[in-house]
Amino acid sequence: MDNKRMAAMFKAFADENRIQILELLRDGERCACRLLEEMKITQPTLSHHMKILCDSGIVVGRKEGKWMHYSISEDGMRDVRNYLDELMKHTKMEDDSQKLCH
Repeated sequence: MDNKRMAAMFKAFADENRIQILELLRDGERCACRLLEEMKITQPTLSHHMKILCDSGIVVGRKEGKWMHYSISEDGMRDVRNYLDELMKHTKMEDDSQKLCH
């Protein structure tokens, strides 16, 4: 996975409104109208956050009539998890080698 994509994914996690959106989506797909009601934000603000979440690959959207419905992307979350797992493996190896050097 390239650094640009990972930066976009971590940007998606770097805002409390987007974290709240992810928490709302944990239970499954939600219509944008429901997200607006539950978060008490404006439609342009929601659109801004959903663009970042969708561009990152963490959230996917589908249009039904005039409304968008959003859900967490299993593939996107798997990519984040895999990246963090690899980072931790690498960090663990570095920690072990540093112990040997001192």
